[in-house]
Amino acid sequence: MFEWKSWLGLGAAVAIALVVALAAIVITALITRAASRRREGAQLLLAKARHPYRLLLIVVGLWIAAAFTFPTVAGLPNLYSQVNHGFLIATIILSTWLISALLGYGLALAVVRYDVAVPDNRNARRAQTQILIVRRLVVVIVVIVGFASVLLTFPGVQALGTSVLASAGVVSIIAGLAAQSTLSNVFAGVQLAFSDAIRVDDVVVVNTEWGRIEEITLTYVVVHIWDDRRLVVPSTYFTSNPFENWTRTSSQLLGEIDFDLDWRVSTAAMRTQLGVILKSTANWDGRTQVLQVTDAVGGFVHVRILVSAKDSPTLFDLRCFVREAMVDWVQQQNPQTMPRTRITITDDESQPRKNDAPKTDQIGLFTGDDGGKRASEFTAPVPIVRNTPGGN
Repeated sequence: MFEWKSWLGLGAAVAIALVVALAAIVITALITRAASRRREGAQLLLAKARHPYRLLLIVVGLWIAAAFTFPTVAGLPNLYSQVNHGFLIATIILSTWLISALLGYGLALAVVRYDVAVPDNRNARRAQTQILIVRRLVVVIVVIVGFASVLLTFPGVQALGTSVLASAGVVSIIAGLAAQSTLSNVFAGVQLAFSDAIRVDDVVVVNTEWGRIEEITLTYVVVHIWDDRRLVVPSTYFTSNPFENWTRTSSQLLGEIDFDLDWRVSTAAMRTQLGVILKSTANWDGRTQVLQVTDAVGGFVHVRILVSAKDSPTLFDLRCFVREAMVDWVQQQNPQTMPRTRITITDDESQPRKNDAPKTDQIGLFTGDDGGKRASEFTAPVPIVRNTPGGN
């Protein structure tokens, strides 16, 4: 009669477990591939959960085979308990990995539902930001629970856990003081995600740097600067310091273009030309078209133009376009309006002339009766002596 609780029986059980696990893997792969053809996003599930799912099936199959067929070894009574403990730890780790992958896949599908490639994408960006923060929180919680579960499989750690719980107040105070900075950033990250202060793809100005929110994590925020630099800012900065958010309620913005022109400028003609310029570009959204004289001191007339666009990059291009077109118009059509500096020269007879200044006996640095003679010795022409051929 075949004895299963033997090394031969263990080998046969392991072979059977591997065959069953591989068969289950193949069947699952066929089903998921067929489903991925009809449903968009299933390939993402295959990519994220493929490896932990396959390894978990193999480990569970081997664990079952060992539980029924592992032989008793003389002299090593605790060998199976150690093997069983190893299988338990491996199962917990792989299950944590698989759960994290499945939760990440589900939240990734939720992110895809919100399209940010639309003009008014404020709600979509807010939802994406919150979902991304929740996904990171869930993954962190699952990993912590899995790590704690592995530790609790050791009897010594279980006893330690009892003593730790007894002094939880002291430990919590010490841990809170040690991780104050990290925890404050974590709480600030959660606050940013759900307070709607900033969202992914928001246009912000941080420390005079203009850029877009590229990523929001639990501890820091990445700002994509306009020149492709990345500014990494702690999450607490946005909760404790003022900053500019250009897309807080809407992506539409106003921009100004300033000119200093001559007093002979015709604001009516300039206002008419502004309308012609704005109608010739698609960057203008048609909301705002204002030309005003905001100042007239210092010999110049200060003209301010206000225009509007759908978002900040378009507004920057629109401002440059209007400025260039208006400069060309001033140069070619109204050169008299170009800024000039005027100087008035008058001849006031009441003021004494330079030549009428009273004379003194002082001549330069030399005074006295022979001052002129001594001065001429220093200011008279110096003769040049040339050497003639044959001369000494």
